[in-house]
Amino acid sequence: METSATGAAQTNRLPLVALLSANAISLVGNQLTYIAIPWFVLQTTGSAVRTGIAAFFSTVPAILAAFFGGTPVDRLGYKRISVTADLASGATLALVPALYHTVGLAFWQLLVLTFLGALLDAPGGTARDSLVPDLAERAGVRLERVNAMSQTLWRTSGLLGPPLAGVLIAALGTSAVLFLDAASFAVSAGLVAGAVPSSSRPARAPQPVRSYFAELHDGLRFIRHDQLLLAVVLSFTLLNALGEPVFGVVLPVYASRTFDSAVDLGLMLAAFAGGGLIGAALFGLVGHRLPRRATYIASLTLSSVLFWVLVVAPPLAIILGALAFAGVVGAPLNLIATTVAQERIPAGMRGRVFGMIRALALSALPLGMLLVGYLLEVIGIRPTLTAVALGYLLLASLLLANRALREMDSAQ
Repeated sequence: METSATGAAQTNRLPLVALLSANAISLVGNQLTYIAIPWFVLQTTGSAVRTGIAAFFSTVPAILAAFFGGTPVDRLGYKRISVTADLASGATLALVPALYHTVGLAFWQLLVLTFLGALLDAPGGTARDSLVPDLAERAGVRLERVNAMSQTLWRTSGLLGPPLAGVLIAALGTSAVLFLDAASFAVSAGLVAGAVPSSSRPARAPQPVRSYFAELHDGLRFIRHDQLLLAVVLSFTLLNALGEPVFGVVLPVYASRTFDSAVDLGLMLAAFAGGGLIGAALFGLVGHRLPRRATYIASLTLSSVLFWVLVVAPPLAIILGALAFAGVVGAPLNLIATTVAQERIPAGMRGRVFGMIRALALSALPLGMLLVGYLLEVIGIRPTLTAVALGYLLLASLLLANRALREMDSAQ
């Protein structure tokens, strides 16, 4: 009897392992795309302007797909959308080198394929996020631990993916890497199709057919009426507007002006990614025992330490330590927010609500990039970093005063 029980437990965990493996492959594939497409544009056109245009066409669709793609995820089923999105994204990637080396590829055609690939990828991520609660329950694993595993995979892909892409491009060529990337999406789709049970779908009772936009509005209305979820989503939207531009805009300028070295910039980004890996692993071990509200607010407050350190402009070793510290203490923010959302969103609405959350979070990025870039030009690096640090502390104070966040611990 003992052997039989063990075998059942392993069988129950297989779908979750398959989903996490598919996620890992998809994340590495996205990193390859992130490097290979701009490099392909540079190699084939020699134009930095066209490279920037291609980057624009790869980011804007993610926001549109997150906003409008949630309803089809709920209607068609999480597994089906996950598999279809991976196969379609892989096909658009494979067409880039295939057309270029056969009938030729015009720049506008490259933009169309880039747009479609990014547009199709976002619903697949939403669908896999929506599958997590059911598969975690089937496996008997806490949501905190599963989300920690997911974030560890995400951080690892960000740490290893770009160097891997560079090595593969140098060894095989850009076209071969794009074909390899397309194959990775096919493997991801095969894992979900073969190992995730078809029963892991939205459990929706028969109901009258409603319009697409009515169901889309349901996702926004659910967030607006759930005070805890609304507070978490708004806090993440503001965090993206404040924090992400520091890594995308401020740190490159900071490394250039302070150290005049791209190598030092790489070390800084790697230190943060390494800290994030450690933070996710630690949260996976003890996160379910920590008070969520206090941990969330403390994580946000301690993350601001990085900006104060950068203001002082200490030696590189201290900056690397501060970045690693920020990665460790900042890891619980996303993990707690994801767990709270998974617990509160009904199974039949996960696609719409998760899609809306992604859209709201991504929508702040362009504005944040523009604002921080403007502040760098007008007031300089140190005042800009001070403003970001004060913004973090102000947001932490507002969350501390928000009564809805107390529901984090009552749910736990």
